Amino acid sequence: MTLPISAPPAFAAAQAAYARGEPPRLTPTGDPATARAAAEDFEAFFLTQMVSHMFAGIETDPLFGGGPGENVFRSMLFQEYGKELASSGGVGIADSLMQQMLKMQEVE
Repeated sequence: MTLPISAPPAFAAAQAAYARGEPPRLTPTGDPATARAAAEDFEAFFLTQMVSHMFAGIETDPLFGGGPGENVFRSMLFQEYGKELASSGGVGIADSLMQQMLKMQEVE
C-alpha cells in the first residue's frame, strides 16, 4: 500500500478549475519570492511524480527492506526527493514557470 502524493494547494485549485472547464486563475502577487515558491512547489510535485515512476519497478531486498513500513514511508521519501531536487536547482521547470506566471500577471 502506498500513500497518495499530495499536490501543492495552488496546483490542486488549478487542476479543479481545469476539470470544471474553467481557465486557471493565478493569485496575483507582486512578490517574486512568492511566485518562486509556487513555481518550486509545482516543480517539486512534478519531480516527485517522476521519481515515484522511476522506482515503481524496483523490488526491495527482503533481507534489508520491505514490509508494511517501507510501503508507507516510500511515498514520503519520494516527496522529500522531489522537494530537495526542486530546491537545489531542479530541472528548470520552476524558472520557466515563474517567468510565465509573472508575465501573465503583467498582461492582466
